[in-house]
Amino acid sequence: MDHTLYHIEGLIEFKPRVFRDDRGYFLETFSQKWFEPFGINPIFVQDNQSVSAKGVLRGLHFQKPPHAQGKLVRVSTGKALDIAVDLRKGSPTYGQHVTCLLDAEKHNQFWIPEGFAHGFVALEDNTTFLYKCTDFYTPSAEGGLLWNDPALGIEWGIENPLVSPKDEILPVITQFDSPF
Repeated sequence: MDHTLYHIEGLIEFKPRVFRDDRGYFLETFSQKWFEPFGINPIFVQDNQSVSAKGVLRGLHFQKPPHAQGKLVRVSTGKALDIAVDLRKGSPTYGQHVTCLLDAEKHNQFWIPEGFAHGFVALEDNTTFLYKCTDFYTPSAEGGLLWNDPALGIEWGIENPLVSPKDEILPVITQFDSPF
C-alpha cells in the first residue's frame, strides 16, 4: 500500500497494491490497517454507488454535525476528478481545496474526513463512483457549496458540466457559516 498526503491536513490518497497475472488481477479494496499509521479509526456504516456519464458533476456536498460523514471514495469504472474543500473553522486551509484524479485502472482511493465539502466530475462515460461513509445519509443534515463559486477557484477541467438543479442553487462560501 502506498499513499499520498496533501497540503490540507486529513486528506489521504491510498494506492493499493494490485497483483496482476494472465488471469486478471487482485487487490484489497479496503483495510482498516491503511488508517492506523495516521491515527484514524473510521467506522463505515453505509456504502453508496453512482454511475455518471462524462461531464456529470455532483457536489459540493457535506452533512452537518451530528451526522457529519467521513468518506473513502473510489471509482470501479472510468475516471473522475474528485474535490475536497476544507470547511473546518479555524483551519489554516479553510476554503482551500484538493483535487484527486480517481482512475479505475490505478484503483486509487481518496479519504475525506468530516469537515469537508465533497464533489466530483465524471471524466468518462459510465464512471462508477463508490464511497464508504462513516454516518448514515440524513436529509435534514444536508449542506453544500456552489460548485463553481469563483472564491473557491476550482478548475473542474470540463466545459458545461451537467449539474442537478439542487446543486445549482447552493450558497457561495462568502455567504456560508460553516457548521464544522
